[in-house]
Amino acid sequence: MIAITEKRQKPDLALRKVEKSVFNSWLVVASKFWIEPIINLAQDLRHGSFSSQLLEAQPRCILRPNARTGAFAARPQALKAFASTKAHDMPKLQLRDYQEECIQSVLKSLKTGHKRVGISLATGSGKTVIFTQLIDKIPPVTKGAQQTLILAHRRELVEQAAHHCQRAYPDKKIEIEMGNVHATGTADITIASVRSITSQDRLQKFDPSRFKLVLVDEAHHIVAPGYLKTLRHFGLEEKRSKSPNLVGVSATFSRFDGVRLGAAIDEIVYHKDYVDMISKKWLSDVIFTTVESKANLSKVKKSAFGDYQTGELSKAVNTDEINDITVRSWMAKAPERKSTLVFCVDVAHVIELTDRFRRHGFDARYVTGDTHKIERGETLDAFRRGEFPVLVNCGVFTEGTDIPNVDCIVLGRPTRSRNLLVQMIGRGMRLHPGKKNCHIIDLVSSLDTGIVTTPTLFGLDPNVLVDKATVNDLRKIKESVQHGSSQQPLAYRTVAGSGAPDTVTFTDYSSVLDLIADTSGEKHIRAISKNAWVQVGEEKFVLSAPSGSYIRIERISEQLNTTVPVFRAVEVRALPAALARSPYAMPKEILTASSFTDAVHGADSFAKNKFPFGFINRYQSWRSLPPTQGQVEFINKLRGKAKPLTPDDLTKGKAADMITKLKHGARGQFSKIEADQRREQRQRVATEAKRLREHVTVGPVAI
Repeated sequence: MIAITEKRQKPDLALRKVEKSVFNSWLVVASKFWIEPIINLAQDLRHGSFSSQLLEAQPRCILRPNARTGAFAARPQALKAFASTKAHDMPKLQLRDYQEECIQSVLKSLKTGHKRVGISLATGSGKTVIFTQLIDKIPPVTKGAQQTLILAHRRELVEQAAHHCQRAYPDKKIEIEMGNVHATGTADITIASVRSITSQDRLQKFDPSRFKLVLVDEAHHIVAPGYLKTLRHFGLEEKRSKSPNLVGVSATFSRFDGVRLGAAIDEIVYHKDYVDMISKKWLSDVIFTTVESKANLSKVKKSAFGDYQTGELSKAVNTDEINDITVRSWMAKAPERKSTLVFCVDVAHVIELTDRFRRHGFDARYVTGDTHKIERGETLDAFRRGEFPVLVNCGVFTEGTDIPNVDCIVLGRPTRSRNLLVQMIGRGMRLHPGKKNCHIIDLVSSLDTGIVTTPTLFGLDPNVLVDKATVNDLRKIKESVQHGSSQQPLAYRTVAGSGAPDTVTFTDYSSVLDLIADTSGEKHIRAISKNAWVQVGEEKFVLSAPSGSYIRIERISEQLNTTVPVFRAVEVRALPAALARSPYAMPKEILTASSFTDAVHGADSFAKNKFPFGFINRYQSWRSLPPTQGQVEFINKLRGKAKPLTPDDLTKGKAADMITKLKHGARGQFSKIEADQRREQRQRVATEAKRLREHVTVGPVAI
């Protein structure tokens, strides 16, 4: 049962003065504790979480405002507080195969001695079902350690976890620690808001020796200060034999800094991304359309967390022209969609874009963080029922809200965060009766400034434009890129239903100077990073320091004899010429990562503390200055009889990048390219000769 505690108090005049408020509160509670459980149960049945049996109605307590604390407390004379249902009355839980596989992976890892593990599962995969099922399956670390703590950072996630736990464990005592609702610290399961449990001395009532398990929802937040404070309290800042087990669950197990999750999670024991889930029909199919919005983000400042500053971004995006492009794009590509969810930058953008939809004759409504909870619930329920086609929001529905009927997502909020992008897209991936797929319309910036777009999720260039491309289409495009050329394509377009690109642009080099002058190889990495990374080989990139030291990122899958993507970043320090036989020290590994984006973010975090910001950041003013005479002379040595370059032909930053390429093997790379080109030419000649031999024509037969 779920218990909400309060201190006893005598009736006073304050309660009489809030009679109307109490009545309204009862209406809210009736919705929350009678109607919502039925809706949640129906969703669980649809998602395969429960068998087809229906739950019997459970008596619930009526709540009244606590005049002393402002909390809601149980009124015992109305109904028995959260009466429990016997276990045999509960429907049998039917786990999906991957959910059972995930649980077994966790148990196996804990059995081998790991204490802090992570689960990476796509939005809509039933993460809450999985971690609540773990509670009874994980044995206590000591005889008296039987309790479980669940941590979340949003009210919706806390309430969602409480509902799942109550249905899964009707005989256990379940409490909530959030806002004015205080847990006792002794319940079998406590679901806590991180902000609440870390305020004042509320953590102190939780005895770490009595806990066997700490579960963290949306665990990509786990290295935030509030989470780390809680983990320290439970002895989980490092591996200890008697500390509780820690299991973190997230759909986006990465952060902008790329390397910090290791402070709280030791091992990801299970991963199933949305592409896998879609192919197995556990999630809705998705089609993508990218639209060039004309937004100029080049001058938009970045926040401390690496994404765009909201105020600055709103100025760039919330314009009449771009809002009109957004609505007209939706009208052209998805007007037949029944439930479209639109993501905006801020409240002003929400209001303007909602108004623009209405001016074109569409019933659009909006929800923001300022919307009253009752109004928000009513609007969301009406949207779920299909009463209007377009719901506009900013920062409300990225996490913790289930709206399975969404069949179109409009990304009107540019982002540099892969996590945020995946979370927004994830809102449309849940299965729903009659829903064939979800159409993602991504309004992308026309300027390459580090923006993350839907094509980047598949390893493609951020500026790739696609129209109604399926997940399979994008995978084939990526495969074509990987097998067709070491260079990223400059242009790639698909049409509905096509499995391969219509046009591909590749680059041939006639000289080593052409090679070092070509910056197309840096296009993708510089869309991810603001630092001056330079491509020095196939899937190999270098970031240099003024001392001559450098960081190198390279793909090492082949070295490890695996087809799974593995990227490694190493630091190579320059040594004083007078003191060392070699100009460089042995490479020191910084990190390995399963995605190129995570490797870049991790390497950037390392470089931030090692290399001068003014040198590695590619937006520094010195890079636009004329090159030094030494730079020009060094590059001109390679030109032979060609016309020498002058300072007017280069900038200091461009010259520095060209010299970096030369120092890191451009000559050898060009020799390899020349050899490849000669081999390809021989193959073309042989193919043409074979074609001519097989081609039948009227006339004499060649001897």
